[in-house]
Amino acid sequence: MSEERMSTKLYNVGLSYKKADVKVRGAFSVSKENQILLLNEAKAKGIEGLFILSTCNRTEITGFAKHPFELISLLIKYSKGSVEEFINVSNVYKNKDAVRHLYNIGTGLDSQILGDYEIVGQLKEAFKLAKKLGTTNAYLERLMNSVLQASKEVKNSTKLSSGTTSVAYATIQYLIDSFEELKTKKILIYGLGDIGKNTCKNVLEYTNNRNITLVNRTDEKTKQFKEEHPEINVVAFSKLAETISESDILIVSTGANVPTINCDHLKSVEKILILDLSMPENVEPCVKELPGITLVNVDELSKITDKTLEIRRNEIPAAELIIEKHKNEFNEWISTRKYVPAVNALKESLIAIQNDEISFHSKKIKNFNAEHAEYVTARMIQKITTQYVKHLKDEETAVDQSISVISRMFNIEELILNEHD
Repeated sequence: MSEERMSTKLYNVGLSYKKADVKVRGAFSVSKENQILLLNEAKAKGIEGLFILSTCNRTEITGFAKHPFELISLLIKYSKGSVEEFINVSNVYKNKDAVRHLYNIGTGLDSQILGDYEIVGQLKEAFKLAKKLGTTNAYLERLMNSVLQASKEVKNSTKLSSGTTSVAYATIQYLIDSFEELKTKKILIYGLGDIGKNTCKNVLEYTNNRNITLVNRTDEKTKQFKEEHPEINVVAFSKLAETISESDILIVSTGANVPTINCDHLKSVEKILILDLSMPENVEPCVKELPGITLVNVDELSKITDKTLEIRRNEIPAAELIIEKHKNEFNEWISTRKYVPAVNALKESLIAIQNDEISFHSKKIKNFNAEHAEYVTARMIQKITTQYVKHLKDEETAVDQSISVISRMFNIEELILNEHD
């Protein structure tokens, strides 16, 4: 391994709902197309191990770099945010803190709504894209697998995700709280991404309203969803403005990078509630100034809490114990992995000595049993290397010094240890 490779560290750089409001998060949102461009540029620059996560609540890059600005500059380039804005709202985690941060995200501890597991699917997709483009490595793959295992155990063994609380569900709670006769209201859902689908399903499941209309840019998605839920109405995208004027509630959940609902869409509307679940925001801010229009975004919806959240808070210690267990297992793997080059080098040196000795004795001793000697010495080599691994793992061992001594004894090129854990 080169000195240059050894100087890299694991970083997680980005921003989330904790410091950045919905407008700023929208500016730093990275589209799928730009995520691909970002990953390809990182690969071309020789950045080893990197993936990007961009959701309605956060945009973060996790990867190896000599300095976090290598990753920050990529984020700035492929979003609409500025360095000045980033400095004010950003988080930068390094090595152990970056690892811990990923566990918190994957288990729902860092979700805007505690225990919301929608992020798990988003994490999987983010890593899948990076792997497809060849920007992951063995370290990140093992780490992601460990995070997902911890996530599964937290979900199955605790009540951190008890009840139904998500942005899609918070939308329903807001509607129930806002209208005494919700079942009589005309609801228009615009956009059929994951949040749009979940919101539509939640309206059907948790309310008596069956006056739901769906508008989407892609007819194929709409047709398939209509087959699964025949009780909803479907209207062509060309009739969006007309349908808005006939609705009491508009739920916007499109995946566009720019606003798709503007003042023109609402010029003939007297009164309407608009819930914008999109990131970046898909409703122009000027809409708020129109008379009779109430506009609510994801940050406002996420403030909705119920008794479920109190139950979830009580489960945090149990979730943290599970995370600690999986993190320790991951660190154990890292510990073992970093010794492998040194142990392999020692083993190869012992095998070379073994071959020389067997060759020497084969020439000197008549009827020398080379096969038996190879079997006996192979067992000795295995025992020596096993003991060496145990020695390196001992908490009291000065690992660098031990490897240095063995390197000099057996004339092995000294290896530098790289600890990212």
